[in-house]
Amino acid sequence: MSGLLRTAGAGSGRTTVIALWVSQALLTLVFLAAGTAKLAGAEPMVEAFDQIGAGQWLRYFVGCLELLGVVGLLVPRLVGLAALGLVSLMVGAVITNLVIDAFSLLAVILLLLGTVVAWGRRDRTKALLPRQQ
Repeated sequence: MSGLLRTAGAGSGRTTVIALWVSQALLTLVFLAAGTAKLAGAEPMVEAFDQIGAGQWLRYFVGCLELLGVVGLLVPRLVGLAALGLVSLMVGAVITNLVIDAFSLLAVILLLLGTVVAWGRRDRTKALLPRQQ
């Protein structure tokens, strides 16, 4: 079995590998745009974080985390870990949106897409853990 197929999980086929790459690319593009918009102070982002009521520092913090997630998605060894981090952000986003009564389908889709990548790249994440003897 080639190394490319092994990274997607045991028994995965070519379709799974392609789906993971496409999912990673989509996550990279969306989070690059979202993180950049947050850090650049785009008006919709400023308004959204005003509505949350936690202050604009949270917008900067989330924007930085999103861009760090993008970097992680581009480093093959860190893809699974980066996806887990982005899933965590999206869990927070979905909960926040439910609390402020501003449901976001995009946040749910990104949560699911990130979960697929994190699961599909779980072998890479496990490889980062220290080996037990």
